[in-house]
Amino acid sequence: MTVKVVKGAGRSWRPFRFPPRVKAPAQLAEGLAGDPAALQRAVAEGFQEGIDKGYREGLEQGREAGHREGFERGVEDGRSIGREEGRQQGRQAFETAARPLDGLIEMFEHFQRDYQQARREELLELVQKVAKQVIRCELTLHPTQLLTLAEEALNAMPGDQDDVRIHLNPEECARIRELAPERAAAWRLVPDDKLALGECRVLTAQAEADIGCQQRLDSCMDTLAEHMRDSA
Repeated sequence: MTVKVVKGAGRSWRPFRFPPRVKAPAQLAEGLAGDPAALQRAVAEGFQEGIDKGYREGLEQGREAGHREGFERGVEDGRSIGREEGRQQGRQAFETAARPLDGLIEMFEHFQRDYQQARREELLELVQKVAKQVIRCELTLHPTQLLTLAEEALNAMPGDQDDVRIHLNPEECARIRELAPERAAAWRLVPDDKLALGECRVLTAQAEADIGCQQRLDSCMDTLAEHMRDSA
């Protein structure tokens, strides 16, 4: 191929070479048929090109699959972490919100305990008042019952029953002598201003017993109060 160099007006021109035409695979194989080394290089280059292309495609596919799997795993992990954090925050918010309610519940329980205690005390006081009224009415109608209690006390008292004295309220002592003079004559009744109505003390030479109604009532009220505390 002849290349003609053209020059002009003080300017030099360089020659232009057209690139060779692309040969078809058949022509390329035909051209390399006589050159085993070139053919081997072409095969190696094609093999390497295929490896590189496969590597790039595999890498891209692996990257996409990895991104997709990582995204899905990240979403699931994020959900799990979010749920756990949500539960913890919800629990903390609930405890914070319930703290005033706990105080109200404690105040209500304290108020309820005080109210129940006050009700028990009022009930005990009412029972004691009613019992006193019943005892007073009973002794007013039957004052000789004190002598019956005195006889029971003497049977339980130790020692000899000599010089027995029964101390009574003066009013009750007079009523017993009025209503049952025979029974009153069998005992040594001693009026005692220090004793209230319903009170009675039995004295012997060796012992003394308080059989008054107040003492018996107090014992019964203590037992009732203890029972009410145990059942509360």
